[in-house]
Amino acid sequence: MSVYTQPPCSSSTATTTLEPSIATSISTIHPDILQAHILNRLDGLSLVSTACTSTELNSLASHQDLWTNICHSIWPSTNTPRIREMISRLPSGWRSLFSECFPLTTGPRVNPPRDHDHPSELISAVDIHYKNKLIFSKDVETETSSSWFLCSPFRIDMLDPKDSCPTPIPNSGSEETCRDLAGDLSLSWILIDPTRLRSVNLSSHKPVSVQRHWLSGEVHARFATVLAAGDRGSASESVQCGIVVTCGGGAQGGEMHVRGVSLQVEDMDGVFLNGKGSLGVLTTGFEGKKGMSGRREMEGRKRYEIFLEMKRERRERRLKKEGALDMLCVSFGVMALVSLGLFLLLR
Repeated sequence: MSVYTQPPCSSSTATTTLEPSIATSISTIHPDILQAHILNRLDGLSLVSTACTSTELNSLASHQDLWTNICHSIWPSTNTPRIREMISRLPSGWRSLFSECFPLTTGPRVNPPRDHDHPSELISAVDIHYKNKLIFSKDVETETSSSWFLCSPFRIDMLDPKDSCPTPIPNSGSEETCRDLAGDLSLSWILIDPTRLRSVNLSSHKPVSVQRHWLSGEVHARFATVLAAGDRGSASESVQCGIVVTCGGGAQGGEMHVRGVSLQVEDMDGVFLNGKGSLGVLTTGFEGKKGMSGRREMEGRKRYEIFLEMKRERRERRLKKEGALDMLCVSFGVMALVSLGLFLLLR
């Protein structure tokens, strides 16, 4: 996990841009009052911006208790003994986790490291909110070094098939439920490499699509992050880290249950990658660039739509190529039949 880097600003420059009276008034406030009654009321992005304004505020905004409370309020699933111990070994602690997992992963670095030593274990910390209220929070450890994992289709399930989680989501039995979830459901899936202390958030924050299954009636909310294909192909190749939340159960007019939360990696041909291929993709995600955007859901949806368009264009090219091959085979077949007919007539 890379250490948090302060946004490009100079404390001396920031201070000189402030009015002298404002700078003086801030310096007269006791640091304990700033920390206990002002800074602890800010969210993560506001705290980052505040840290840029002066050397004094930068020092106060770096206090670990502030970032611990922010991370635990956004991602309650990170408040476990093992994750807390892992974060404590980072130079910037919980501030590093925020810088890695709050922004979207926007793509590979210009010169990505050639690191083919994939993690031997992954920790998933997942939180789901509905109308800003927590409805699901869980962490799962996945062992990734076995031959079974490397050769099998990659999939991480946060719930066993027989388990479910009750929610306050109303089941209207109509498309109104899908529209409701598209706007009010949010998800975070933090994937952690505990060996190298790296992390990445694989969720688009808001669903990129919500659909009701025509047969079972279950509602599938999809979250997605598009990453580079890693060591599977060229830099132009992309894959989708798709997270599907399945909601169902409950009579019409009642409340739905979360029946499944799963993660898979899909390439542009619609093929789900195995464990080995997925680890290569996730490694590029750990090392990828991060974009600090206030509209994460819009950026995530845009990247997902571009991925679907590229996927559609590839399918059309493949169908055209297959159609040309079919025509060629038919032509050879017709020529063979004509030749055979002429041979029989001339005998």
